[in-house]
Amino acid sequence: MNASTNRQDRLFRPVRQVASRWAIGLLALSGLLGLAGCASEAAPGEGMPPPPEVSVATVEQREIRPWSEFTGRIEAVQTVQLRPRVSGYIERIAYEEGQEVRQGQVLFVIDQRPYRAALARAEAELARARTQAELTRSEAARAERLAGQRVISTEELDQRRAAAAAAQAAVRAAAAARDVAALELEFTEVRAPIAGRAGRALVTPGNLVGPETSVLTSIVSVDPVHVVFEGDELTYLRFTREARTEGKRRSPVQVGLAGEEGFPHEGVLDFVDNHVDPATGTIVARAVLDNAGRQFTPGLFARVRLLGPEPVKALLVDPKAVLTDQDRRYVYVLGADNTAQRRDIRLGRELDGLRVVESGLEPGEKIIVHGVQKVFFPGMPVQPVEVAMGAPPAVAAAAGSH
Repeated sequence: MNASTNRQDRLFRPVRQVASRWAIGLLALSGLLGLAGCASEAAPGEGMPPPPEVSVATVEQREIRPWSEFTGRIEAVQTVQLRPRVSGYIERIAYEEGQEVRQGQVLFVIDQRPYRAALARAEAELARARTQAELTRSEAARAERLAGQRVISTEELDQRRAAAAAAQAAVRAAAAARDVAALELEFTEVRAPIAGRAGRALVTPGNLVGPETSVLTSIVSVDPVHVVFEGDELTYLRFTREARTEGKRRSPVQVGLAGEEGFPHEGVLDFVDNHVDPATGTIVARAVLDNAGRQFTPGLFARVRLLGPEPVKALLVDPKAVLTDQDRRYVYVLGADNTAQRRDIRLGRELDGLRVVESGLEPGEKIIVHGVQKVFFPGMPVQPVEVAMGAPPAVAAAAGSH
C-alpha cells in the first residue's frame, strides 16, 4: 500500500502544484477586480492633489510722467586754460592746487622788476613830452600875437602851430606807452578770470613762461554744472512735439551718478543742438544742474532721465510675475474660477521696482506674482492669496500663511 501510495503522490504532485498556482492567481485577479470596482464607485477628483497656493496682486494703475533714459557726462559751464600775458620768470605760485579760487585772485607772480623799470621809463617819457608840448603851445600863442602885429610871417606862424600839434600827439603817444607799461606790470600778477576750482600748477618757480607757449594751470567753474548727453531722433521728435503742444521749452531732467540709486538730482534741459548727426542718428542735448553741494565733478559718468511734459496713466506689475516664451513676455491672470490664464503683454520701462505694461492688461485684473513656477499649464486651478503689488516674497509668504 505504501509503495503504491508513494508512487501516486509522485505522479499527481505536479498536477496539485499547478492547481494551487491557478487558485492563487484567481484570488489575486478577483481582488484587483474588486478594487477597480470600488474605484469606479468613488467620487470624481478624490485622491487628486489640491490646487497649489499662489500669491496674486491687483495690477496697479498710477499717474507717471513718460521718460527716456540716456547716458552722459558732467561738464563744467566754464573752463579756462590759464596763460600768462607777458613773458618772464615765475617768481611765486600764490594758490593751493586743487582748491577753489575767487575771480580775480592772484595765482602766479612773474618777476616784476623789468616791468617796473619799463613803467618808470614810460612815465618819464610822458613827463618830457608834456613839457615839450607846453613849450610849443606857448610859442604858438606868442606867434599868434606877433602875426597879428605883422612882426612874423604867416609861414613861421604855421610852423609854430604844427610844432604845437606834434607835441600834443607826442604826449598822447607817451601816455599810451605809459598805459601799456602799467598793464604789463599788472599782468605779471596772473589772476583767475573766473571763480572755480584750480588744477595743479604746470610750472614751478624759476621757469621762463610766455604768452604763446606756456599753460600755467586750468580752472573749471563748479556751480552750476552741465550734463551733456546724446538722444535718438525718435525721442527728440516726440519731446519737441510735446513741448510745442504744451508751450514749454525747458523739460525737467533727473540725473543719477555711478553708485547712486535711482535719479536723486534734478535739473532742466537748457540746450538742444541744431542738427541730428546723420552718421549716428543722435542729437546732442544739455541740461543744467545745481552744484551747491559740490557732488558733481567735470568728467563724471551720469545716468540721465528726460521727463515728458505731462503725466499719463500707466499700469505697473511686479517683474517677478513676468515670464518669457522665446521673444514674448507673458503673465498668468487669475480667472473667475481661480484658474491661471496666460496673457501676453508688452513691457515698458522700470519704475520704483515695478515694470510699466504698455499693452495686454486691464486695470483691476489680478496676476500671479509668487508661485508662478507651480503653474504647469494655462487653465490650471490655483488657490490664490492676495498680496500687495511689489511685496517681497517673505511678506507674500507671511500673508499666505495667515
